Amino acid sequence: MPIVNIQLLEGRSEEKVKEVIRNVTETVCHTLEVKKESVRVIVTEIPKTHWGIGGVSVSDIPGR
Repeated sequence: MPIVNIQLLEGRSEEKVKEVIRNVTETVCHTLEVKKESVRVIVTEIPKTHWGIGGVSVSDIPGR
């Protein structure tokens, strides 16, 4: 059973998260030749205050 973990910064719509789950599932099924019922996709949304780039919290970077 393939398990895919995806980490994203918070802020995307519920529809976009559902879309990425569908698209990743389709790609895994096609590539690994497995049934979609066997694919698990876990999406974890990380608060911008908990994600750092270059030693700075994303919440402190203008435009992010």
